[in-house]
Amino acid sequence: MKRIVCFLAAALPLAAADCPCDHKAPATLENRECSLCREAEKQTEAIFFLKDANPRKANRTLALPRTHDKGQQGLEHLTPAERVNLWKAAMAKAQELWPDTWGLAYNSDTVRTQCHVHIHIGKLNEVADETTGRLVSSPEQFPIPEPGLGLWLHPIAGGFHVHTDREIAEPMLMR
Repeated sequence: MKRIVCFLAAALPLAAADCPCDHKAPATLENRECSLCREAEKQTEAIFFLKDANPRKANRTLALPRTHDKGQQGLEHLTPAERVNLWKAAMAKAQELWPDTWGLAYNSDTVRTQCHVHIHIGKLNEVADETTGRLVSSPEQFPIPEPGLGLWLHPIAGGFHVHTDREIAEPMLMR
């Protein structure tokens, strides 16, 4: 039954967020899809964490960079150093919350409902196929997903399995 629920959740169509946020016009940050951008404006650290506000994702935390430029919504718009720092911070938080049973997920640009870059942190879903994926040894090797694909990863002996096999990656994490 859990496999069916996971499949159905992955198949639900969601609208990708166009980014109407303009940090010079604070009223634009009141849009629902700009709520993470609005939160980033309040932060002082380069990377910060938020509890996922979706009540169906009670056990999720988000890792976010403070930086955001209008129209620059994806991981590909961060510098390589910013990407590595974001992944490392997310992994440290994940390890703190779920030692050795954690996973990270980044949804495709085609399904995100928030325009600010964010990584989902959670406990790896017990039905996730952990045997596939590309083995990498460090966050510097994590790929930027192709357009239309997300990314999920988890630790394994010798490094990380990185999976870029689905549009919506977060169902690989427990709710």
